[in-house]
Formats: sequence, structure tokens, C-alpha cells
Amino acid sequence: MKTRKNILQNIALLTLILAGFISCEKDFASIDSDVVNSDNATNFSTDILKFPVRTYNKKITPFQTNGLPVNLFGFYNDPVYGSSNVNFVGQMTPTAYNPTFGDNVVIDSIVLTMPYFSRNTETDEDGNKTYELDSIFGNSPIKLSVYKNNFFLRDFNPDLEFNATQKYFSNGSSSSNDIINVSDLEGQLLYQNDAFTTSPNEIRLTTIELDENGDTVLDEDDNPITNITLRQSPAIRALLDNPNDTFWQELIFDKEGEPQLSNQNNFVNHFRGLYIKAEAIDANGTMMLLNLSTSATNITIYYTSDIENDDDTGTDTEADTEAGQFVMNFSGNSVSLYDNNFITIPDGDTVNGDENIYLKGGEGSMAIVELFKGTVEDENGAQVDAFEHFKNSFRVDNGDDTFTQKKLINEAFLEFYVNQDFMQGEEPDRIYIYDLNQETALVDYFLDQSTSSTQINAKILHLEPLRRVNDEPNGEGIKYKVRITEHLNNIIVRDSSNVKLGLVVTTNVNSIANYSSKNEDDVDGVKQIPDGAVLSPRGTVLYGNNTSNEAKKVKLTIFYTEPDN
Repeated sequence: MKTRKNILQNIALLTLILAGFISCEKDFASIDSDVVNSDNATNFSTDILKFPVRTYNKKITPFQTNGLPVNLFGFYNDPVYGSSNVNFVGQMTPTAYNPTFGDNVVIDSIVLTMPYFSRNTETDEDGNKTYELDSIFGNSPIKLSVYKNNFFLRDFNPDLEFNATQKYFSNGSSSSNDIINVSDLEGQLLYQNDAFTTSPNEIRLTTIELDENGDTVLDEDDNPITNITLRQSPAIRALLDNPNDTFWQELIFDKEGEPQLSNQNNFVNHFRGLYIKAEAIDANGTMMLLNLSTSATNITIYYTSDIENDDDTGTDTEADTEAGQFVMNFSGNSVSLYDNNFITIPDGDTVNGDENIYLKGGEGSMAIVELFKGTVEDENGAQVDAFEHFKNSFRVDNGDDTFTQKKLINEAFLEFYVNQDFMQGEEPDRIYIYDLNQETALVDYFLDQSTSSTQINAKILHLEPLRRVNDEPNGEGIKYKVRITEHLNNIIVRDSSNVKLGLVVTTNVNSIANYSSKNEDDVDGVKQIPDGAVLSPRGTVLYGNNTSNEAKKVKLTIFYTEPDN
């Protein structure tokens, strides 16, 4: 009954407002964001209120990195924060168990493929594709090494209750005392490139055309005719070594019919996967996002073997040489390992807020945002608690756990200005705000219908992308705008809690899964880190609430409509 009463009261208010819309003969004007101008209305008015916000820094402690949707890899030197090196170790499993290889196996090649995120921008008449790489940070060479991993990645934690999943953290730990020894990761060296660089080129494999006698077919200019046998999108493509010519033979082919190749558990204990390592060779480097979960990320062993076939009489057999493939995917456990050399990020001032807030992805820094922290001046000129003034301004407490809304919130937003005294034009395009208490996005996120497979165009109503000078893609950043209209309406209408909010940089606003922080007893309630922050190598510096620059201080701005009495 209480809920019904509240609903009816709100309906009455909305009816009054709509009546004002209908009665107006002029076109409606807007104030910053589609708010009705009081000059055009006769029975309601609009206005603006601003409320104080407290923002302070929070260091991101080591976080869970096994089970990530994608993996960072490489070396990146942030111009503000310093360098970060990310390697990963991953289990591999075959695409089929209990394989039959045939006799006299001869290994042709062992190829590791790890595609980049890329977009096909053009295809010519011959089928050749042009690509544009995505999620590549930097363009300098790095040293790339691939090792056979000797460390066993557990699926379950033996120290916890039955079937508790084992967590591995960004600093290489699995508990407070258990740290992965790097020497256990660096087994047999299988590949090394001292100056690896990314390339946007399509991967094409060709073969020389042969006639029935096995001779090379030539074109009219006496050049060999070639045929394209494989096309792949841009990727790390490494030809792995076969140490002593026996490594892969003993690891895979000699185990035909043995338990090692019979199921996943046996296989990952037999072959514990790869450790892929990046090292800086200059001050810049390159960081990239790789999708280990796709089937295109694999090791493919190309080989030939003798296969016996019946002859025409069905009595004798003859051996044919046939080509085969043995494919392994990164479908088991995988862990990203972070090694950072960052500047000292100051501890946050939880009482007064900070002059600047430092947002850095990975094992970097985030901000805590507390709305309505401080005092404001009321109608009588007295300083009163900001949160109480907000509630009293927008609703009437009926005394029976119901409320009557006095004013309608048209739009509420926070603006975070970039401090260009620190930045050098490499700011991330997106930031993400979330409820620290519930460890989830705000209701405004879920109501934002501006969805897109391209993250720069997704959720742009709630999380407006970085506004840059002259709207140039590489221009200096000006500000981020975060709309929290429905979050505040929930406080007014449904008496929701005024919870602490977390603010982070993100690589993808479409991806909002959380990963555990190692510090589960955090006093600010930061027990989960959004994966977009985990996977972002970039950072930015924003003005906080405790800055002397009044124009760029963080404030909460509310546009509202109020019926005229």
C-alpha cells in the first residue's frame, strides 16, 4: 500500500509536468542537455544545483589474473607513471585426444599463432585484405621469448574448501606466502626474437605450383607461379624450435596411445604449457592485448607420416605419405604476470579529498568518489549537510517509509577535468564508474542503450568519452562527463544508499566483469577490480575536489524541474 501511494504521488507530479509541456506553444529550448527552459513554460520552472564531492586516490593492489577474457602482453612506458612489463604463462590442450599419427612421423614445422585485435578495412579484387590494428600501445621493438613452462598451474586451491578455485594474482602469487618462481617458468627455450615488432599486414602462406612431373610451373616471364594456401589476420606468428630434433617428437608423437594424450588432466600435467616473455630493448616498447581463448591462438605442429591403405585386391597394403596437423589451444589455465616500475602514487586523503586523482590501469591507481560530502548553503543562508539538503530539496518524508517527490531530476552529472600539467596527450578515451558496495555498474549504465561493438561508441550517454581539444582524435584531453541521473533518482525515490563509487580507466566499457583484489580486507571496500582497468596500460591525472582551480574542481551538477505552486 505504501509503495502504491508513493507511485500515485509521483504520477501526479509527472502529470503536472506533462501538462506544462502540452500547454506550451513555443518550441522547447535546452539547457546543456535537453532540460526544458523555464522561459517557455508557465506552470513549472527549471534550475541548477551543485553539490560537493570528495575524491581521493586508492592504490590498486595485486589482482587476480587467471581467467581473464583477454591478456595484456609486452612492455609499455607510460609518460606519466612509468613502465610496466606483462608476461603470461598458459596451459595448452589438444583439440583432440587419443590421436593416431601413423608411422615414420617427420615433423615439418611448429608454429605458434596469437592474433592481435584488428579490423578488416579493405579487400581488393584478389582477396587480399588490409587491416587496422586495435589495442596496440606503443610502436617500439621488444624482445620476445617463448619457453616451455615447468610450473604446474592448479585449478583448485588445496588450502580452501572442496572445489575452491585457485586464484593467481598479478604479482605472481597464489597466497600471501606462495610466489611463482620465475626459474620454474623458463624451461626449454623454444623461440627468441631480439627485436620483435607488431605488423598490420595480412599473413599469407604460398606454395610453388608444380606440374605432374614435380617440376616448377613458370609464368610468361619465367617466374615461378605461386598459390596462396593460407590467409590469416595479423598476429604474432613464431616458428618454434625443435631442440635437438627430438623435443616435440618425444613430447607428443612418442606418446601415441599413452595416458598422457588421453585427457586434459593428464595432458596439462605432461605438458604444462608455455611461458611467453617480453623484455624492453629501449625506453618505449609495445604493449598489446591478445585473446588466448580463441581457437586461432594455438600451436600447430605440421608433420607427415606413413598411412597404410588397402590395394585394389584387398590382400596387400601399401604405405602413403600424408600430411597431418596436431593442434593445441590455450584452453587451460593462464596467468598474466605484472612487473611495474611506477612513480610513487600518493596515498589518498580520505578526509579532505585530493588535489589530483591518479587513474592508472593494471596494478596502478583508482579513485574513490563520495557524493554529497561537505556542506552547502540552504535557503536561509546557513551551512548544512550536503546530503541532507539534497534529500530535503527533492522529496518530502511522509513518515511512513514513503516519500513524495518535490522536484524532478532531469540530469545529474560529474565532470572530471584532465590536468594537462601532468599529461602529454596520451590519455585513455574512457573511464568507468561503479558501485563499490555492490561491485557493479550503476543503474545508468544498464539503462544506457547506446550499445556498440566498438567500445569508443558504447555507453556514451552514461560514460561520455574523453572530450579533446578541437575534437581531434589525438588532441589534448579536456574532460570526462559521467551522468548519474538514475543513480540519484534511486536515492530520492527508493531511498537507496549513498554508496562509495569507484573510478577507473578502462579499455572497454562493454566489459564490466570483476576480478578479485588480493587485499580482501580493504577499508574502502575495494575487493574487486573491473577487468577494463586490469587490462588498461594507460593512465591519466584528473583534478580532484581539493584543488584551488575552482573551474575544474569535481562537482556534482543537477538540472531539475519544479512545479510552480
